[in-house]
Amino acid sequence: MASYFPPGAASGHASARTPSPAGTPLSPPNQRSNALSNRLTSVLSASYADSDIRDALETLSLRGVHNTAEVRRQLRLDVQKEVVDSNATIVRDFGKVAEQLKRIGTVISSLNQTCDEMRKHIVLARQDTTPVLEEASALMSQKKEAETKQQLLDAFAKHFIVSDEELMILTSAEEPINDQFFDVLGRVKQVHRDCEVLLGGENQRLGLELMEKSSRNLNSAYQKLYKWIQKEFGSLNLEDPRISSSIRRALRVLAERPSLFHSCLDFFAEARDYVLSDAFHYALTDAVAGTAGDKNVKPIEFSAHDPLRYIGDMLAWVHSTTVSEREALEALFVADGEELARGIQAGLSSEPWSRIDENEEVTFDGHKALSDLVNRDLIGVSRSLRQRVELVIQGHDDPVTCYKVVNLLSFYRATFAKLLGPGSNMAELLETLEKFTLSHFEHLMHEGVNQLSTDHTALAPPDDLSTPQFLLDALEALTSLMKTHEASIGAADDNPTSPSDNRFTPVLRAALDPFLDLANSSANDLPDPTSRAIYLTNIHLTTRSTISEYPFASATHLTPLSTTLSTLRMDLLEIQHRYLLHTSGLQVLLNALEPFSPSSSATTSVPATKSEHSDPPPNIADIASLPAFQPEALVAISQQLDDFLPSALMDATDHLKYVRSATFVKSVTEEAVEAFCRDFEFVEGMIIGVDEAVGKIDVVRADGGEKEEDDDEKEGVDGEKKDTEEGEEVDEEGGLRRLFPRTTGEIRVLLS
Repeated sequence: MASYFPPGAASGHASARTPSPAGTPLSPPNQRSNALSNRLTSVLSASYADSDIRDALETLSLRGVHNTAEVRRQLRLDVQKEVVDSNATIVRDFGKVAEQLKRIGTVISSLNQTCDEMRKHIVLARQDTTPVLEEASALMSQKKEAETKQQLLDAFAKHFIVSDEELMILTSAEEPINDQFFDVLGRVKQVHRDCEVLLGGENQRLGLELMEKSSRNLNSAYQKLYKWIQKEFGSLNLEDPRISSSIRRALRVLAERPSLFHSCLDFFAEARDYVLSDAFHYALTDAVAGTAGDKNVKPIEFSAHDPLRYIGDMLAWVHSTTVSEREALEALFVADGEELARGIQAGLSSEPWSRIDENEEVTFDGHKALSDLVNRDLIGVSRSLRQRVELVIQGHDDPVTCYKVVNLLSFYRATFAKLLGPGSNMAELLETLEKFTLSHFEHLMHEGVNQLSTDHTALAPPDDLSTPQFLLDALEALTSLMKTHEASIGAADDNPTSPSDNRFTPVLRAALDPFLDLANSSANDLPDPTSRAIYLTNIHLTTRSTISEYPFASATHLTPLSTTLSTLRMDLLEIQHRYLLHTSGLQVLLNALEPFSPSSSATTSVPATKSEHSDPPPNIADIASLPAFQPEALVAISQQLDDFLPSALMDATDHLKYVRSATFVKSVTEEAVEAFCRDFEFVEGMIIGVDEAVGKIDVVRADGGEKEEDDDEKEGVDGEKKDTEEGEEVDEEGGLRRLFPRTTGEIRVLLS
């Protein structure tokens, strides 16, 4: 781009800022210098980013001018000429525009005049047509209102008005109960519900009239439905009471009137009660109203001689009939239970008097309603069953059979409780019969005990002291009862730790305790305590072995029996102990040594030997002066002991030979022998103590050895006699130990 500044301008600008060198002429006057400086400052301060300057520079560039004095002078003229030409062109163009505006103004004036004329005509036309339009608008509104009212009237009549044909279908007894009836009934119910909306309007008279009319129609329809259901129940196949779909639907609808619904159920229950009672009588006798039955099926009465089978057959028939009855009615009360519940809940609003408690929420339980209806169907059968069972039980005198009947009744009671509920009539009846039969069983057992208590011959203990026959018979019967109970369903539920929860406890109290008491009392006829103890031991051993196999019996009676046997065992142990002491002659020595015993009873204490007591009892030397310890008496007792020992264990066992348990006898005898050995050890220790007290030499130890002489004893040898404290003399070469040489070790070996 060509430069638009004169040459040297830039350098002049720079020189203006640089001081003149020395020797240059003086600058122009100050005014001229200031003007030039201002101009230069103005030029230099101009922003070349300004759009006007940029446009000017662009115009100059397009013209291709050069920055010369001539060009600058000519440029001003050219620019001014172009400006003048442009202004002339604009003036010409504006002249043409002014002419067009004049023409437009003329057209607008014409249009305004035309519009004014048209406005006048419109105003005149509007004045003429306004009344007509207003009248037409009013007529159109009236027409639209009339059409709306007609539509409302048609819809109202279609919804709220029931035709005569429909009323005939709904209320006429000649018309059948079919789908058309239920459709009309549903429509009338809807009309009755919708009348509540009409009651909320200003004019309630129409709503009240329609509601009253629909209520009458509904009542007539429900009465018709009620009579039809009763008629259908009367013609229903009672042997196979499967309710058809039409009856099920009718009952679901009738549930909206709880009083009629329950009345129908009452009618049905009465009908089924009669039919089932008749069928039960037919099963018992094979004859109903003179009609012969199936010859291949024997009547239940044919087995009346066997109470267990007779009652079992009757209960089996009742159970089978109950299951069939429940299955037949289950489709109604279980499958349709929710619809019945909704119907009954809706009916409570129309029949508020059906509520027993106003604050109680009424809910319909299909399973409970089914069980209740089946219970009512079986009322007659239950009455007949109770009479026959009680009659059979009263005429039977076998306790075992009675108890089997009790278990049979218990089984069916649990079965009916699961089938119909624990509070059902049949479950309660069987519980009553169960208690009645158990009471009769206890009565029979009580009578047997009373008869037995007067028979002194039967109560007399046997010669061999074995268990009496009457108790064996009672235990045999008890075994049958326990096996029967063990096979019953409820045996596993008995609580072995709680007698109150054990159903067999009353049986034990009736079938065992009285006989056991008689056997115990009969032992009083035995004068010999040994025989009495053996006899009672046999009784309790036999009883314990009988009931120990059955947990439900042993849970309550095993502990008392074991306690009694423990007491009897102690008695027999004492008897065996005394037998050993008397037979061996040791009792004489024990009686003599009783004042020297550390305890008051020599037979129950464990004697102290020399090794246990280093200091002998006071005055122990006085024992040598006792009659039992004189040489002749002590030698005789020693000889008696020697005669006793070879067959002592066999004789002791034979002493309890009537006890019916070899293990029991062996155990008692071993403990008695041990007690005998302790007594012998005590006597031996006392004899050794006496010899030591009197200073005898060569005292035989308890283990069979000899004791050396001490210094004091050596002074009295060579046949000299030594006086005792009482002045009695004893052979220095003998002593009590020489006269009674047996040791405890030898006794234990011989009696082992």
